[in-house]
Amino acid sequence: MYQAIPVDSKMSLGDLKRLVKTGEGTFLEFKRTISSPEKIARELAAFANTRGGTMLIGVGDDKSLVGVDSYYEQEFLLSQSLNEFCVPALEARVEVVPFHKKEIVLVRVEESDKKPVYVSEKGKKTVFVREKDQSVRASYEKMQLLRKKKRSSGITFEYGPDEQKLFRFLNEYDRITVREYSNLINSGKWKASRILVNLTSLGVLRFFDHDKKEYFSLSENGF
Repeated sequence: MYQAIPVDSKMSLGDLKRLVKTGEGTFLEFKRTISSPEKIARELAAFANTRGGTMLIGVGDDKSLVGVDSYYEQEFLLSQSLNEFCVPALEARVEVVPFHKKEIVLVRVEESDKKPVYVSEKGKKTVFVREKDQSVRASYEKMQLLRKKKRSSGITFEYGPDEQKLFRFLNEYDRITVREYSNLINSGKWKASRILVNLTSLGVLRFFDHDKKEYFSLSENGF
């Protein structure tokens, strides 16, 4: 079991206040306290599945610094989040910044090299990713891309009629969704998704998630 050992942060209280002023985002999350290990696991797993990030415990959503009495009051629930609810278990660097007679706790999580990191709740495993200032459930396509990053060397594709239709469409319209491609090749969404994900894993396509709409485009190295 991984145990996060807190260390005194090199960050001054002034630097911390400036960081908080930037607000929550892709790499930063605020929590007044740890009330639910499951909810904390979602945030930490989302950081690990994206590009890493930092959770500040003792900071409100309104950017107010409230602090916690002691990190050790939060330790058990944080350990549960990292070890029991994240699969595989996550490691985190924990830093403490003194705040009057309380503490602000920084929990830093690096981008995982074992993606996807799942959150296990009530026997069900879910993948979360970071989108702006929120941790959201990953779509099927995004989850498959996380999986295939670990084994892209074994992925191949056949340049058949379905792929030809795809490249002709992209040369004319620049982007395509799974639903559009499914209609284009008159096939189920599963087959359309599999082809698009494989081509993205090979670097032929690029995957975009913009304003909650996911689509694929030719990469610069594509056809």
